[in-house]
Amino acid sequence: MSLWTRIANVFRGNRLNREIDEELEAHIAEAVENGRDPAEARRAFGSVLRHRERSRDARLVTWLESLRSDAVFGWRQLNRNKVTSLSAILSLALAIGACTAAFRLIDALLLRPLPVAHPEGLYDLTRRGIGPEGKPQDFDGWAYPDFQLMRAAVKEQAELFAVSYAEPVDLTYKSDEEMEKACLQYVSGWMFPTLGLRPALGRVFTENDDMKPGGHPYAVLSHDYWTHRFGQDPKVIGRTFRMENDLYEIVGVVEEPFTGTSPGTMVDIFVPTMMHSGVLKKDWTWHRTLAMVKPGAAVEPMAQKLTAVSRAFEEERAKGFGGMRQEDIDNFLNQKVLLEPAGTGVSDLQSETRRPLAALGVLVALVLLIACANVANLMTAQASARAREMAVRVSIGGGRWRLMQLVLVQSVWLAVLAASIGSLFAWWSGPFVVSMINPPDDPARLVLPTDWRVLGFGLALALGVTLLFGLAPALRASTVNPVSALKGGEDPHSKRRLMHALIAVQVAFCFLVLFVAGLFVTTFERLSHQSVGFSADRLLVMDTVAKSPQPIEFWEQVAEHLRSVPGVETVALTDSPLLGGSSWNNFVSVSGGPPNGVLAYMRAVSPGWLEAMKVSLKDGRDFRPGDTHPGAALVNETFAKTYFDGVDPVGKTFDLAMDEGPRLRYEIVGFVGDVRYRNLREPILPQFYVPFHSADQKGVAGKRDAGVLLARTSGLNPLALADVMRHEVQRARPEFRVSRIRTQLAINQSHTVRERLLATLALFFAIVALLLAGVGLYGVLHYSVLQRRREIGIRMAIGAQAGRVARLVTAEVFAMVLVGAVAGVGLGIMSVRYVESLFYQVKATDLQMLAIPSVAILVGALVAALRPVIQAVHIDPASMLRAE
Repeated sequence: MSLWTRIANVFRGNRLNREIDEELEAHIAEAVENGRDPAEARRAFGSVLRHRERSRDARLVTWLESLRSDAVFGWRQLNRNKVTSLSAILSLALAIGACTAAFRLIDALLLRPLPVAHPEGLYDLTRRGIGPEGKPQDFDGWAYPDFQLMRAAVKEQAELFAVSYAEPVDLTYKSDEEMEKACLQYVSGWMFPTLGLRPALGRVFTENDDMKPGGHPYAVLSHDYWTHRFGQDPKVIGRTFRMENDLYEIVGVVEEPFTGTSPGTMVDIFVPTMMHSGVLKKDWTWHRTLAMVKPGAAVEPMAQKLTAVSRAFEEERAKGFGGMRQEDIDNFLNQKVLLEPAGTGVSDLQSETRRPLAALGVLVALVLLIACANVANLMTAQASARAREMAVRVSIGGGRWRLMQLVLVQSVWLAVLAASIGSLFAWWSGPFVVSMINPPDDPARLVLPTDWRVLGFGLALALGVTLLFGLAPALRASTVNPVSALKGGEDPHSKRRLMHALIAVQVAFCFLVLFVAGLFVTTFERLSHQSVGFSADRLLVMDTVAKSPQPIEFWEQVAEHLRSVPGVETVALTDSPLLGGSSWNNFVSVSGGPPNGVLAYMRAVSPGWLEAMKVSLKDGRDFRPGDTHPGAALVNETFAKTYFDGVDPVGKTFDLAMDEGPRLRYEIVGFVGDVRYRNLREPILPQFYVPFHSADQKGVAGKRDAGVLLARTSGLNPLALADVMRHEVQRARPEFRVSRIRTQLAINQSHTVRERLLATLALFFAIVALLLAGVGLYGVLHYSVLQRRREIGIRMAIGAQAGRVARLVTAEVFAMVLVGAVAGVGLGIMSVRYVESLFYQVKATDLQMLAIPSVAILVGALVAALRPVIQAVHIDPASMLRAE
């Protein structure tokens, strides 16, 4: 009989039994037909049961048959205890789903190789040294002239190519009234062939497309953008779009699934680096530099060569740093070039979320361990209740391995059902968490496929979970003593000790989850409620561009027109909103002396900006229409403390140290309050404000092609005026258009996205961990009461009071809760240092941080113990004694 037939027979069940019975009866009937007495024929034939078993063994795979039988029996056991089984399945499903979802995010962002040829040979060039603020820093931005020198220096060892920081841009395929956004990246023309990427349509760039500044306005689309924007229309080749003042022609579509080298950002359009306006500037670090190292090339000597080339370039540029201290120049020059592996890509989202995702992974792993300990306790209790069943099985010949298999198969049922439900949770929760990472106007876009990597992780997780919670009960079942079990069971204290130990483990992990969750929630609360120095309420921020640089008078005309729009209280102009992400800084010199080494940060603002932002004016005056840059300046309190020893600076002057050209002198006309400049975590920076109106040394007024209009509205929802304001800007000056509208409140909130994500998820997992620990504690106490009913009945019969019975039932368990809590405190304090940078103005040793999880666990333990204690004190001694 073939193997496949024997395997098929395993699942034929009763039909196979009937066939065997019919065959055995046929043998007996044949003997009767040959003249033998029926009774004698049956006696001669022997045991029908033995022949049936031998025939079954010959017709099927025995180990597979035993596995099938145990699976059927395990399914029936789950159905017998529906509530217990459902609670175990749901708790495991939540934990497995959370772990799988976390793996999907971590894999997509940090682990999955880029879909390019030889990703293991890809490196990111990073500079490490002392930053302008005197602190160690790593920076991977490069000026293009420096990049060109480095590429030529290591041409034999590696191919260097430039990729800009991908960002959303405004473009149109039709008229300026039909603007749309797309994610665009400037790349070297030779990037595509270097990475082994081919066109899906048309062609990709070559080095000839990236030779002359502004000379080749071509574009290559990503396959994803081609699909969702053009429906894979092959006629897209040759179409044009306008971005700013340049008209680009689409020449090709790159093959899928490549969408750029920055995980978390899916690039829609690639254009040559030579089309960037900063391609000739030596002081504009606007792109990353990636290197595809050739096989056999040594990385460290290459890094040393690149360090020397970059230092020579910066030394030449530093000759114009006349206003900087020598110490600052030395720090600037003494930077080391590092080649960091970039096979999985490189992006700001990676660096910003690496620690948060690690913390998320640890939290879900702890929840999984709590769930496993919980289910292990339930399985141990069930195994204890089935001790006599196991003893009978051993007595009639059941082997130790068969008993282990019986219990493990039931564990597999739990794991498989939990993994199935958990996979649905992971499928939903992964994209949901991604949507929480970035604000809606610039969302993170990650590829989250369900491929062999995710499936493999899920299978490994299900197997690990089965072993974690199922192995201990299976081993205990296999070592059952038939004589002891049939006489009344083995020492119940041994089982309780194991269950109590698991309770301590659960409480320790639960305390750690609650502790870390408290730190994250407190961080978010303090960060989101700290003062920023201005009012973000009812403030509309409109990024505005012009077809060509326009006089400042035209910008002021637009602002004046918007002031007349109903619902608008005031309007002001600035180069960039506060907390908007842009930075403009330089060194300042006072009284003709050298700079003190502290950078000052600038903003260009119009008259009325202080009123629009509600920034306090401490002394002096606001800008007037006649003030120009350079000339007048407003400074904040930190600026006065840094450069004027805290003395009122109004009327004093300072110089701006420029890399090239003469120093720019400013007279301080106003003294204003401190505001947050770049982000919420950093300390208040020394800041000064210059007029939006600029003029050169000859007095010629400057022009601008981009700026920001700020409008404070009377209504609570400033976005209600968004469409009206967009229309009114073009109505005031047709050459102007609004490229982006948002609220200042949304900008502020974007700086707490990471903290909000961590606080929300940590709080969710803390609640889950507390519920799971409570369920586990309840199960142990309930089991303890059932096992000690006779003892409790005797104690109550001889006069034990309810309080003594309650202490008897809960003392050992609550001692384990205390042990677990103490262990959790130690684990929390030791482990929190690894994620300390994620917290803000909060310390792990604060009593409040330790008290919150302690109180939560105490309350949870009391709630979990309530019903078992009530059951214990209401045991009827007479009925217990009669039952015995």
